[in-house]
This record gives sequence, structure tokens and C-alpha cells, in this order.
Amino acid sequence: MLVNQLCKLVPKQSTVSGISSLIGVANYSTVQQQVSDATVRSYGGLKDKDRIFTNLYGEHDVYLKGAIARGDWYRTKDLIGKGKDWIIKEMMASGLRGRGGAGFPSGLKWSFMPKQSTGRPQYLVINADEGEPGTCKDREIMRHDPHKLIEGCLVAGFAMRACAAYIYIRGEFHLEAKVMEQAIAEAYKAGYLGENACGTGYKFDCYVHRGAGAYICGEETALIESLEGKQGKPRLKPPFPAMAGLYGCPTTVTNVETVAVAPTILRRGGAWFAGFGRPKNSGTKLFCISGHVNNPCTVEEEMSIPLRELIDKHCGGVIGGWDNLLGIIPGGSSVPVLPKDICNEVLMDFDDLRRVRSGLGTAAVTVMDKSTDIVGAIARLSKFYKHESCGQCTPCREGTGWMWDVMERLVTGDAKLDEIDMLEEITRQVEGHTICALGDAAAWPIQGLLRHFRPEVEARIHSFQATKKQSPF
Repeated sequence: MLVNQLCKLVPKQSTVSGISSLIGVANYSTVQQQVSDATVRSYGGLKDKDRIFTNLYGEHDVYLKGAIARGDWYRTKDLIGKGKDWIIKEMMASGLRGRGGAGFPSGLKWSFMPKQSTGRPQYLVINADEGEPGTCKDREIMRHDPHKLIEGCLVAGFAMRACAAYIYIRGEFHLEAKVMEQAIAEAYKAGYLGENACGTGYKFDCYVHRGAGAYICGEETALIESLEGKQGKPRLKPPFPAMAGLYGCPTTVTNVETVAVAPTILRRGGAWFAGFGRPKNSGTKLFCISGHVNNPCTVEEEMSIPLRELIDKHCGGVIGGWDNLLGIIPGGSSVPVLPKDICNEVLMDFDDLRRVRSGLGTAAVTVMDKSTDIVGAIARLSKFYKHESCGQCTPCREGTGWMWDVMERLVTGDAKLDEIDMLEEITRQVEGHTICALGDAAAWPIQGLLRHFRPEVEARIHSFQATKKQSPF
């Protein structure tokens, strides 16, 4: 505890000797014993030279000429020439975890694809559906840095022995789809895709497929079903896509950001990327911050940056100041909300957010100040998940409706106190009992509300009952 407090007082990357100057020589041995002469490491403050997405805000040329000037497609042939095993090894060394929400180690996931040909084609599918409320990172990549994604598709596809990549874009992303199609046409014309991709002798194609705007198609097997022209409903697993995915062939489904960072990681080395963030939470990350902040934005930062520093540094702080903060949803609408006292100290990475019973998810940070009706906000999310459920699993089909019904009454207070525990029980019956994670996504926001804001829910019920008793009707 002493060291944690001192770390806030000394500059980033300060040593133990720097701390000792604050507490006096007499106590130096105690501090030395606690931190074992190690460098005190804090996270954040990513330098421009370390940013992967250098045109995130569309300030420069979006297409091929501008992309090449920014370093894309630089000696891609040499990267491929180092071989499939080298690419997988570097991706594993980088510590990159999937940026779509689950956070599964990317290099390990890519290695699941069959090493020996079974006579069937193998596919790479890019999940660009991005339907998570509050999330707006992948579309920034597609409309402002499309060639990073296309080059990433080629490199990742080669490592997985895939013959083609399908980029499944959310139906509402009209501009992004047009930009991607034009950028792909440029890549073909320049010889970066096609029969002899980048002069390597490797044949690789890339296609854009527009979805119909269904949130459930963000789940990998539902996305595959939609690609095949069927209803977007998740499949039972096993078999997993790496064995039987698109058209029954080995397939890897991965996120836009995950693939787009791959070429830069390979050029700079896995160890470079692993040098950012805490162990097992490596690299840089796109954070999209919205809600009650002075400057909503999407920004690339180092993993494990403190949540408060992220908001203060890049968003100009919470409207009305940090003391006006009510709560924050740190990773998209499907993860539990956190109250102010936890937000003060929590780090933005997979493990620390899991420790406080929330999640990094897509790193979509939704900030709510004290003017927010927190019960109404969570009720709105409940309605969203009810609407987006595919209806295939009974717990989700029925449970999302029940949860929304109770939440709507809790908004006004027209409920009984017993229903709070009943609602909690319903979320537990839905969570973990469905084919895909939509059931979990519907349950977790409510669990977060009841865990941290139960007094507010109870107060509404008491207020409604008191008003009802005073009413002559």
C-alpha cells in the first residue's frame, strides 16, 4: 500500500532511489525490500512514434498513396518470406489478445488452423460487424486506415494457410464499406492481392460482405451463418470454426483491430509490442470514450493505462469534474458498470477489470455523471438485448424479456422489493446457459447495477410506494 501511494508522487519510470528522497533515508530499506530495486512502472502516455494507427482521424490521404507514405505495405514480401511459423511465433511473443471483446491470445488462435491441407480451402473472416453499443473503433480503422486491415488480412491469412479473407461489415456502415472496396481494388491493381500477392507467388483474395445490421452476427458462428446466406443464429460448438467454419471449411474469425495491428507488430517485433502494458495485457489499444466527458473521442493508448488518466488526458475530464462522476461502463454495453470509487484506481486491461468484476470488452468507455438515471440507462440496455436476441435459446429468448419487464418497472419504482432479488436470480439463470454470449451480455449490466447501485433501486420503490399511499386514487 505504501509503495502504491508513493508511485503517484514520483515521475513515470522512477526508481526506488527516487522514492527514497520522498520518505527519507531511514525508511529506504523498507521501500527497497517491498519493490526489490525494480523500476516503478506506470502505464499510459503513449508516444506518437509508437502509435500503430497514424491516420485514425482521417487527417491524411486514406488510400494507397497515403498508406504507403505512412509505412503500410513496406517490405510485406519479406514478412511473408520469413514463413508461416515465424509469423505465428512473433504474434505469440507479442502477447496480443483479441480486440473484439473476448481477449483470447491471437497467436494461439491463429495456430489452431490445420497445418496440413485436407483438400478443403481455408478462410480468414474479419468481424467488422461492430454492433456493441458505445463501440466505434473498427469503423475508424476501415474508413481512415483501410490498407492496414487489408495488409493484415494478407499476412494473417498467409500464416493460417487461408486462400481468401471475407470482411463482414455491419449493414449500417455504408461509407466504411465503400472505402474498403476502393482500397481493395487499389491493392489488386498494385499487385498486393490476387494471383501473386506482393510478388510472393501466394494467391490471396479479399472480399467485402455487407451484413443486414443484426447485433447477433457479431458472434463468430452467427456471422458465418449469415455469410452463407442463412439466418444469423449461432451454431453449437464443437465443431469449432477452425475445424468446420465457413462452408464447412477451416476458418478463423477475428476482429478488425486484431488483424490491422499485425503487420506493424511483425515489422517492429513481438517484443516491442509486448513492452507496452502489464504482463498478459500487452500492447496498444484503441479506446473509444463517450458520454458525459468534455471531448468524446477514439484514441490509441497503452494497455493498462489508469481509467481516470485515460479520461482526464484525452477527454478533458468528466463534465462538471471528476467528483460529478456517477459510474462508468468500461468495455461496451455488455460489461457491468463500475461506480466512482472503483474508477478512481482501476487499470484499463483485461485482468484488472476482471478483478473488479467487470471487463475490458471492446474498450468502449461510457461515462455517466450524476445527472444520469442509472436505472433507466440499464433498462435501455435490457431493451436492446431483448430486441437483438435471435430467440434460439429458451433462457435468452424468455429471460431477456423478463429482465426488461422488471427493469421497466424498477425505473418508475412500481415494483416490490422482492423483485430485486428475483431479477438477480433471472440473470443467473440466463448467464452461462445459452449457445452464445448474448445471454451473458444481457445479464451482466443488470448484475452490475444491482451490485453497485442497489440502494438507488430500493429508494425508487420506497418513493413510489410512499407517493401511492398519499394519492387519493
